[in-house]
Amino acid sequence: MQEKKTEMANKNAKKANLLDHHSIKHILDESVSEIVISRGHVEDVRMSNIRLFLGTIIIVIALLAQFYNKKFPQNRDFLIGCIVLYIVFNGLLQLIVHLKEKNAILVTYPPKGSYTSTGLVVSSKLPRFSDEYTLSIASADPKSISAGKPVQFTKSITQWFTKDGVLVEGLFWKDVEALIDDYAAEPKKSK
Repeated sequence: MQEKKTEMANKNAKKANLLDHHSIKHILDESVSEIVISRGHVEDVRMSNIRLFLGTIIIVIALLAQFYNKKFPQNRDFLIGCIVLYIVFNGLLQLIVHLKEKNAILVTYPPKGSYTSTGLVVSSKLPRFSDEYTLSIASADPKSISAGKPVQFTKSITQWFTKDGVLVEGLFWKDVEALIDDYAAEPKKSK
């Protein structure tokens, strides 16, 4: 019976290759998303949908350029137009990723029944060759009157992973939930 429980725990455990920082960051980011969503926040996928739409337009432009009925000397102007459109839409897509999304791993709507009118932007960083994971929570609309003060923590990932690369979710959940609670806490008014 005990072996079955251990076997089930091993199947559900999130395991990362400790030599690959992308694998580690992916597991941590995935867990953060689960934690925030379990706290009543609903993911806002509008920006993802816009990116997918722009990507679809880019693919259609490339397909039109590739499979246009006329051969090269006759379709020169058409190809130039497709190349220009391809560059413009790719540039637009990159602007959205770098200026709007930045390091965001999750953007949410405000929780139902909440007094705030803004959602959250959860972002993370795990620099290459570093064990310091930085998690930030900020308002989706920082200019709003109901926007909370951004909060973040930076901690070593060594406290959340075993030597075999298994994420100790209980410890990680406590840290992330404490950060969410810090963000949601009312700012103390000074007298």
